[in-house]
Amino acid sequence: MTVRAGTIPVAAPADPRARERLLLLAGPLGWIALFLVVPCLLIGIYSLFERGTYGGIEWNFTFENFRRAADPLYFGILIKSLWIAGLATAIALLVGYPAAFLIATSPERWQKLLLVLAVLPFWTNYLIRSYAWIVILNREGAINNLLRGLGLTSEPLPLLYNEFAIVLGLVYAYLPFMILPLYAAISRLGADLIEASTDLGADGWRSFRRIILPLTLPGIAAGSIFVFVYSLGNFITPDLLGGGRTVMVGNLIYDQFLTARDWPFGAALAFILIGIMMGLLTLQAFLINRARRIGTYD
Repeated sequence: MTVRAGTIPVAAPADPRARERLLLLAGPLGWIALFLVVPCLLIGIYSLFERGTYGGIEWNFTFENFRRAADPLYFGILIKSLWIAGLATAIALLVGYPAAFLIATSPERWQKLLLVLAVLPFWTNYLIRSYAWIVILNREGAINNLLRGLGLTSEPLPLLYNEFAIVLGLVYAYLPFMILPLYAAISRLGADLIEASTDLGADGWRSFRRIILPLTLPGIAAGSIFVFVYSLGNFITPDLLGGGRTVMVGNLIYDQFLTARDWPFGAALAFILIGIMMGLLTLQAFLINRARRIGTYD
């Protein structure tokens, strides 16, 4: 770009801040490209070729893997996975929103402690937490013993190795991913908005529905997408808490790569999951940008 001083064109000085920003972004963007974009491209490439006779890949171009993924057997597994992930996300939202609201509206001296308690499960290995739920939910576990001790049931309830146990495990594992974005969104709300709503005659439910809920929609979207995406691709929880009786798409992809050695089909399934996740992230970005345009999210 040039500017004119009289009749002689003079080059505009380069912005040193722009160069600094580029240098700062080079590392993170390079990391993302190397460890995220490139693996996704490899998955997409593998999905377009055939399985070898003894595993591996034969470089014969085909769309058969995607047509196979549409088979009612595999499509049913995908639908069931979407249902379980959606149910876990809905329960996490119902539990996480009040928890985040309580933390955000607590005195400042308590907020850090409550946040630490919210993320405390992350300090323990995921497998250990899953095995702990097996101990709690089995027929001789703490819950069944408590129910029998209170006289509420005479026979142990089937709490383990079913969809209930899977959903419970997913909600427990990913609830912090719901609480933290909601806490960030709720903490941005000013108390003057609620006071103004009350002064104008709105009751608690109307204030929540007309003010708090719309203003925290980006936090709801972020937390829901985090929980849904993690739940959809999870294969450890269905295997341990579901006992292998309920197959989710994460288990199916795991088996195709490590058991059936059908890398192209596993890559096609993984690529479909990546497409779903990218669509959800695009939706999240749209909701946040929309909220910014109307001035409700900063």
